[in-house]
Amino acid sequence: MKIVLQRVAWARVRVNGAACGEIGMGLLLLLGIHKNDNQKCADTLAQKCGQLRIFSDESGKMNLSLADIQGAALVVSQFTLIGDCRKGRRPSFTDAADPVFANKLYEYFVGKLKEIIPDVQTGVFGAMMEVELLNAGPVTLILEDK
Repeated sequence: MKIVLQRVAWARVRVNGAACGEIGMGLLLLLGIHKNDNQKCADTLAQKCGQLRIFSDESGKMNLSLADIQGAALVVSQFTLIGDCRKGRRPSFTDAADPVFANKLYEYFVGKLKEIIPDVQTGVFGAMMEVELLNAGPVTLILEDK
């Protein structure tokens, strides 16, 4: 499981021009699911996303978590994160999870994150999406659990 995490002032995702998920201050999580991932991976990364201390405290130091600031999360499925570009000029997606399995694990991850962060929005699994954001910092991290 791989997550590109971005601290945002706001983010939104659209499908066919209509907004389906939108947040203010919080985290945009682009989530890729590997064919060998499982619920333990999702548990670990959901906990990490909710508790990672990357928001500024009163001294301006990154010392507060998403849970601490009562921020929101926008989770967008993105199988291309699992793409392998080491050979040739076209990415290989053979390590990406099957869409049926990936959707179940995606929904499981979202559910686990909602146990930590009450305001979790999502894109539409498998849809062509347009993602807009204002990266705050910028702060962008890559989280993986294999």
